[in-house]
Amino acid sequence: MRSNCFPEARLTVVGHERQNASVNVTTWQLGPGILELPDGVRIRGRGRRNGDPETPPDWGVVLLGRKPPEQEWPTAWIRWPDFSVPRDWREAGRTLVEAHGRAQDERVEIMCGGGKGRTGTALACLATLGGLSPREAVTYVRANYDRHAVEVPWQRLFIRWFSTNASPTPTT
Repeated sequence: MRSNCFPEARLTVVGHERQNASVNVTTWQLGPGILELPDGVRIRGRGRRNGDPETPPDWGVVLLGRKPPEQEWPTAWIRWPDFSVPRDWREAGRTLVEAHGRAQDERVEIMCGGGKGRTGTALACLATLGGLSPREAVTYVRANYDRHAVEVPWQRLFIRWFSTNASPTPTT
């Protein structure tokens, strides 16, 4: 008997529409908080408690248990309490797949309260889209982003679920 926390559904986001196909691709330069995933996609992770960044993202994913205040840039909110997992795994999976797709030609940021547990878990999920196993993804994020990433065992469970249910965004 399967637990309710393992919703069975393949997650695929068919990509986002570009407002203007002639716009130059803008991604992050390597630096503090920027993780280059194994597939070359770069994402910024950060903690909300660290204040607003000097360079705003083009799009962000906010991982908080309560609805966040409006940002100056477009965001998607995943209801994700501290030291826990997303409340809606499928919706979280779709949003993370979308973040990965957008990060191919936009500056995308993933942010939680401290920038470690939830953000690290989301980054590890994205690393699995590049072919890493869930265990390898956690090791990779801890080595290349923050050694405290993925704080609790159930976050590893979510990474495992994501790795078997998410499909990368097709490139166009």
